Amino acid sequence: MSFAKITEITASSTTSFEAAVAEGIKRADKTIKNIRSAWVKDQEVSVKNGKIDSYRVTLKITFVLED
Repeated sequence: MSFAKITEITASSTTSFEAAVAEGIKRADKTIKNIRSAWVKDQEVSVKNGKIDSYRVTLKITFVLED
């Protein structure tokens, strides 16, 4: 039997939501083993002088716990 855990992280990018998701997973992979999936819980943009300054996502990362 295996057990999974879910953790929530926030990541950002100046390029796009997709880039923010990729950065978040890349960073999570450095410290979390056995990542199996991720889903976007929330998206938002930061606006500066009437233009999008950055894209931010909140991710739920699912990983399998080791025995």
